Amino acid sequence: MTHFNPEKFMIDTASEDLKPFIGRAQLSTMRQLAKGEEKVFFITRMVELAALIHSMPKTYEQDGKGKQSVAYLHYFNGGMDYYITEKDSEPEQVQAFGLADLGMGAELGYISIVELLENGLELDLHFQPKTLEQIEQA
Repeated sequence: MTHFNPEKFMIDTASEDLKPFIGRAQLSTMRQLAKGEEKVFFITRMVELAALIHSMPKTYEQDGKGKQSVAYLHYFNGGMDYYITEKDSEPEQVQAFGLADLGMGAELGYISIVELLENGLELDLHFQPKTLEQIEQA
């Protein structure tokens, strides 16, 4: 008889939801850390991120809000920052919409999550949703 492990279940379930939004290396590291000394933080954060992604607006759902649009995810690498306000409405996460700042001024547009991950950008685990106006003022 197999023993049900709720921690493993939460890690596995959250990992599946996070896969399209987080790089393999970062997800693998989080899974490892979710078994270690700081497991409560990492399990909780994985579950919270998965729930946040699940509840995010889909493309065009924040249309017309301008700077009051809320960014839910932040990706970064070096001087590059991407703030995702809406996810693709298709089950397969191909693109998103948000604010891209490559160090030469921020610009709104479509962002390929796949390309972000392929280019080594990391998902900011400490980012809390905020409006584009709040991001620009920071």
